[in-house]
Amino acid sequence: MADQAKPGVVARGLLKAISAYQGARRNQISPCRFVPSCSAYATEAIEVHGAIKGGSMAIWRIMRCNPIGGHGVDLVPLKAGEHQC
Repeated sequence: MADQAKPGVVARGLLKAISAYQGARRNQISPCRFVPSCSAYATEAIEVHGAIKGGSMAIWRIMRCNPIGGHGVDLVPLKAGEHQC
């Protein structure tokens, strides 16, 4: 597995905001219809794909998390050319 690049300034800011949100929601029932939760998905998407692409993936995921939207397992896709062992 290749070394992950250090997140940029924008990505670090987004990750801190997500972490603050998760801290504020600690010990509360998750409103998310997906596994992993939307905030965990956003964190992973930003770490894997960066602030722009990962952030847009997170926004799209949050928009799908509604009463008439989908539910179930929804994992962050790997970068092109990577595969899971």
